[in-house]
Amino acid sequence: MNKIAMLSTGEEVLHGDITDTNASWLSRRFFEEGFALSKRSTVGDAKSALVNEFINLSLNFDIVIVNGGLGPTSDDLTAEAAAEAAEDELVLFKPWLERLEAMFQKSGRVMPESNIKQAVLPSSSSIVDNPIGTACGFKTQINNATFYFTPGVPREFKYMVDTQLLPDIKQQLQTVMPLEVSRMYTFGLSESGISDLLDKIALPEGFEFGYRSSLPFIEVKLFGPMDDEKRLQILKLVYGHLGENVVSVDEPLLDNIAASLMDSGQLVSISEIATAGYLTSWMTENEQLSNSVKQSWILNSNTALNNVEQEALASALALAASIKEKTASHIGLSTGKFDEDHVAIAMSTSEGEWGQVVKLKRKYERQDVRKVIATIALDMLRRKLESKPVFGNYTFIEREKELFIPTSAL
Repeated sequence: MNKIAMLSTGEEVLHGDITDTNASWLSRRFFEEGFALSKRSTVGDAKSALVNEFINLSLNFDIVIVNGGLGPTSDDLTAEAAAEAAEDELVLFKPWLERLEAMFQKSGRVMPESNIKQAVLPSSSSIVDNPIGTACGFKTQINNATFYFTPGVPREFKYMVDTQLLPDIKQQLQTVMPLEVSRMYTFGLSESGISDLLDKIALPEGFEFGYRSSLPFIEVKLFGPMDDEKRLQILKLVYGHLGENVVSVDEPLLDNIAASLMDSGQLVSISEIATAGYLTSWMTENEQLSNSVKQSWILNSNTALNNVEQEALASALALAASIKEKTASHIGLSTGKFDEDHVAIAMSTSEGEWGQVVKLKRKYERQDVRKVIATIALDMLRRKLESKPVFGNYTFIEREKELFIPTSAL
């Protein structure tokens, strides 16, 4: 099996000043094409660190993708480090210099002398074209490995990978079966709890599970060959173990809810206290779902409906019913006041009203509290739209009260 590594360069990446989205994108993109990365690493701008890392990777991997450090400034030392690691000399590539000069001339600007540096590459290199930027990529050999050097600008990097790197790599390497990732987004289970459940499944050769925890969800990933009939069988087994807590498959929860609301033609209005606008903001981030959100009330935590103190569940139910009625929506959602780890969440529909009081058994930061409560509310909505029991079971949430009032009883 050919071993592929990616190296991200730059102090801003190393120290976390910017998020390395290029690395995660490349991992996913290569995996889809059947080229799973064996390693990802990061190094700063120091030339000695770059040279050492290039040599180390060249002795242990077949293909290395290097990202960043091809700009015109003094801290862009990737080409110099590559030449040193390959024991090569730097030379001026006149075709790229002419390309740069033409680009600047076309835009009516004089090319700064510093940009000449972007045409100075190891002599044994071949240019990897970049029609949308000034930094050309280049390909060269260092010891046992083929290195591809790419610009850090995401748009330029992705274009280069799709149009040049992947086609070139496919020509070099033996034909491989494309891989695929299936995703199940779960809510209400711990990563260790999921692992304990899925460890019982004996996976066929070529398949493996992966997990990604990002509050409030845990994403269960099934890696394996594309178009393999075993995939569906495995997914059915996984769903059998996790179905109660699977909120969506191969799409985020909001996409799932958006499709269900669009299919049913229903509109939702929201009344928020505990979530303080987070639920509305989250739902309207999704362009399709935002079309199904009719109106939102964001109330102060000291607000009481009609200025009368009410029991928490009764208040949440009244808020859900009130906003549904006053905005002429099909569904009203509400989150009540968060008090001593407790909150009431309610939903009003033409079929009746559902409400529950839950206690969060874990301690969260303020914003994370809002995420968890908003997700419980959305899960109630999802379950109703999918004709499932509205109240879900969650390991880190304790339900202390629940109530359903059918329309006939209202």
